[in-house]
Amino acid sequence: MSLSKQLQGYRLTTAEILYHMPDHPGVLQSFVWQELDIAPRYPVLNRFLAFWARQIEGRLHSVRVGSASLISPSEMRHGSLLTLQ
Repeated sequence: MSLSKQLQGYRLTTAEILYHMPDHPGVLQSFVWQELDIAPRYPVLNRFLAFWARQIEGRLHSVRVGSASLISPSEMRHGSLLTLQ
């Protein structure tokens, strides 16, 4: 995962996507998606969901999202400066 993205506010985002099976619309299937994204707007996830709605036969039912910061400011203070002598 890109350190520069993490420093720009990207967070590890996981989404559980429930969708209707194309051949059996009464049956729900689960798909887990994970990527770096920016909370609370989640532009990367929203692009993926828009792609899904256009290109994938399984109609979306619901999406549950969780995200966590990978680097906190206190973690970056220690060891973030390399001194060469």
